[in-house]
Order: sequence, then structure tokens, then C-alpha cells
Amino acid sequence: MDASASSSNSDMKPLMLDSTNGHLGIPKGSDDSSNNSSSSDATNDFYLQVLRFLFCFTGLQISYLTWGYMQELIMTTTFDPTPSAPDGKFPSAAFCVFSNRFLAIIVAMIAVRIRHGAVVANNVAPLVAFAPCALSNTMSSWSQYASLRYVSFPVQTVFKSSKIIPVMIMGKVLKGTNYPMAQYVEALLITIGVAVFSIASKSSDSDTATEVVGLLFMCMYVCFDCFTSQWQDKIYVKYGRANVDPYQMMLGVNSSAILMTTAGLVMGGDIPKIIEFFKVNPSVFQYNVITAITSASGQLFIYTTIKEFGPIVFTIIMTTRQMISICISSMLFGHSMTWKALVGAMLVFGVLFYQIRKKYLAKRGSTR
Repeated sequence: MDASASSSNSDMKPLMLDSTNGHLGIPKGSDDSSNNSSSSDATNDFYLQVLRFLFCFTGLQISYLTWGYMQELIMTTTFDPTPSAPDGKFPSAAFCVFSNRFLAIIVAMIAVRIRHGAVVANNVAPLVAFAPCALSNTMSSWSQYASLRYVSFPVQTVFKSSKIIPVMIMGKVLKGTNYPMAQYVEALLITIGVAVFSIASKSSDSDTATEVVGLLFMCMYVCFDCFTSQWQDKIYVKYGRANVDPYQMMLGVNSSAILMTTAGLVMGGDIPKIIEFFKVNPSVFQYNVITAITSASGQLFIYTTIKEFGPIVFTIIMTTRQMISICISSMLFGHSMTWKALVGAMLVFGVLFYQIRKKYLAKRGSTR
């Protein structure tokens, strides 16, 4: 098997073990007991991966459902006005990014120190290797925060739902990964399903009007976000997944990102505006703290998911997040679902279950 095919398989393995772990060796010989044992081991490995996947999925959903709610609360609520923010809107998207990075780097430093005995000395991957994805991650977060004022809900939904295919294209550009046409079709079906479900489940009567600058921000968000997850996976591949754990990835990305966001705050003159805004609206500081906490926990689940399952699976999880959010809202507040929303949900989960079954059958077949 050539390198590109191998890379493709490792990227699109929703519930498969990484072949580099040594658990997927094909048994030799024709002994029936050996075959049965191998089949049983493969089944056990599969269910172990299911548990890992559910752990990552649940952690990502809890962290980023909370983070997303607080993010919109900060950027779209009209608070008490200040001289530098007469419209009452929070004056700095850059500070939201900074607060997330500030807590994340503290958590990462403590975790790396405990697990590896030193913050930097025992890391295989140099900090400079994380700089490109730190920049793209920072720009992605900033673009998403900034877009909230200028983009309507349906437009946000379309852009956020369409990230799977761009991530696959970015994998081709950065790592030369080749994806079968069937996987592009599956990605397209998931994109359509999520978009239909989300738009059909929420009225947009009071949404922000979409402006050209908002579309630009959303394009930046998608491009930078796709680059980030693929570059992180490239680091795992280059330096070895066993040599870079999620805490080291978190430290590397946030070390560069904190420098970038601090420079942006200083050069943009945002610090005095933020201090003034917090004095008048102390609750906003509390919102930022909650956002930072959920961002830090979310990052740990992000890096674990990308390491275990690859960037495509991570993107699918995050794409379906808005569906989970709407379902929870419907259950808590008694909102009804339209038939269009149900069709969209059936399309998405149908494709996901098809992928899981396909990988399960492939794993069982490889041991026979």
C-alpha cells in the first residue's frame, strides 16, 4: 500500500485503531482458534475505540456547547455603554481569544510538567513547529468572534456546516492525502443534512442582517480552521503520535498564540477599552472566565480526538454540534421540530451510522 493510501486510511477511521499502535496485525496461518481469537480481539478493540470516541464526543459537546453560548452572549448582547463603546457592545474580539489562550497555556504547562517532568526540555516536537497552526487557530477564533455581529444565522449555519470538505482538501494540500470519491459524497451529505436541520429548526426573524464583511470573516474562519486541524495532525505524523500528547500539543499551540494575541491587544489599543468596559459591566468579565474554562477543556478534547481519530472525524463531531444544541433546546423548552429538520437529522445520522458500520465490517474482515 502506498503512502497516500495509508494516510487516507488513517484520516478516515472514525472508530478504528491507529495501525501504528500495533494492534491490527493480520494473523498468519489457518488455525481456527487463532482466527477466532484474532476476531475476538478485533471486536474488543473496536468497542474500546467506541468508548474512546464517546468520551471525546461527549467532552467536545459539553465544552463547546457552553463555550458557544457564552461566546454569543459576550459578542451579541448590548451591555451598558462606555465612552469607548457607546453602542454597549463588547469592544474587543481579540481579548476573547487572549483570555482563552491565557488559561489554556497555564493548564498545559501544569499538565506537561506533571506528566513529563519538565515544561519544555522533554518535548520531542519543538515549539516553533506549532507556530503555523497557532497563527491559524488565533485567526480562526478572531474571525468567528468578529463575524457574529455581521452574519445572519442561516449564513453562519451554511459556513459552519461546510467545513468537512474544505478539511479534506486541506489534507490533500498539506499532506498529500487522497480521499475516495465516496468519502466526498458522504461529507457532502452530512453538510447538506446539518444545514437543512439547523436552518429549518430556527426562525431567523430577529437575526442580524448579513453584510459583506461578515462573509469575509466567515470565509477566513473556515479556511484557517481547516488548516489548523490538518497541521496539528501533520505534527502528530511527523514527530510520532506516541511522542506528542494532547498536553504538549496544547502547550505548543498556545505558547505561540498567546504572543500573537498579546501583540494584537497592545497594537490595537484594546486594553484600556476592555478595562473601562469591565468596570461598567463586571458580569462580562465573569462570562469571559467561563468561556476561557470551557475553551481550555475543549482544547484538551480537540487534541485527543485529532490524535486518536484524525482531523476529519473531529470536524464531523464539531459540525454535528449545532444539531445537538438545537435538539437540547427543543427538549428543554418544548420547541417542535419541523419535518424538514427531521429529514436533515435522518440524513446526517444515516451517513454516520453507515460510516461506523463500514469501518466495523472492515476491521472484522481484516482479521479473517
